[in-house]
Amino acid sequence: MAHQKQEEGKGRRTDEGEAYSFGYTSVSAQEKTRLVHEHFDSIAGKYDWMNSLLSLGLHHAWKRKAVAAAGLAPGHLVLDGCGGTADLSLLACNTLGEEGRAIVYDMNRTMMQVGQRKALRSPSAGRVAFVEGDVECMPFPDGTFDAVMVAFGIRNLTHVEDGLREIHRVLKEQGTFVCLEFSKEITWWFKPLYDVYSFAFMPLAGRVLAGSRKAYTYLPESIRVFATPGELSNVLEGIGFTDVSFTKLTQGIAVVHRATKGSAGRPRT
Repeated sequence: MAHQKQEEGKGRRTDEGEAYSFGYTSVSAQEKTRLVHEHFDSIAGKYDWMNSLLSLGLHHAWKRKAVAAAGLAPGHLVLDGCGGTADLSLLACNTLGEEGRAIVYDMNRTMMQVGQRKALRSPSAGRVAFVEGDVECMPFPDGTFDAVMVAFGIRNLTHVEDGLREIHRVLKEQGTFVCLEFSKEITWWFKPLYDVYSFAFMPLAGRVLAGSRKAYTYLPESIRVFATPGELSNVLEGIGFTDVSFTKLTQGIAVVHRATKGSAGRPRT
């Protein structure tokens, strides 16, 4: 696993006095970063199967749709931002061919160690690299990647817009950004059931099966305080992405966002 010093990326802002949400709790920027680290450290070993359990297996279909939306081709270089256990990278390798490569980039080493073990057991071993670092401040040169994909990671960033600007920067012209994220805009008739499931069953399952009620209380709270799909689309357009769109999945529980770096309508080369 490669490691990068934060100073190699873009400079960080100063956040003195500002408050950031960690679920329903307001914390400092430094505290949020620490809490997110602790959150994923505490569940890394059970992250994949808890995702399968709590989504009733649907997260696999959601991730396949996200990778399909990236428009990958053989030989592409892909960044799996906040990629942790490498699900998107391993799916992408089915399309990237022998010459293509995926880089899992995540600030949590424990999550990536799980991903490394999965990659070594897969036919894609050798085509997935792991680099430790923060998506808000990346060491890669401008215009490096054909596509950047993020699954369920954007809402955990301390400075979401900084992370999205970095993603825009490291994409090639006409490169594609795909973000799979949860949403609070649930179909009206399904919302009451989803709320009970989120705030009663999830924390209970987290305590009993993963040994962390706190981690699975943070999960539904973080979804409720995150931007709506329309709001996130506006942020992407403000940063300079074009052809911004989103597709709701499973009554709005999850959303695939897609955007392009470059002028709208230009063909990809």
